[in-house]
Amino acid sequence: MTEPPADRDRRRVEEVFGDVLPETTSDERDPDPPGGDRDSWYHENRPPHHDR
Repeated sequence: MTEPPADRDRRRVEEVFGDVLPETTSDERDPDPPGGDRDSWYHENRPPHHDR
């Protein structure tokens, strides 16, 4: 039995590019847990020359 062209094309695209879309969307996943205060990321990633 021969595959329909659409299925064959889709399989070829998946072989070349892999799984492009995730199984779940971002609204279905748990959000990042809040950590510390709102400015903690900026303080943790502050460049050394800003300490002077």
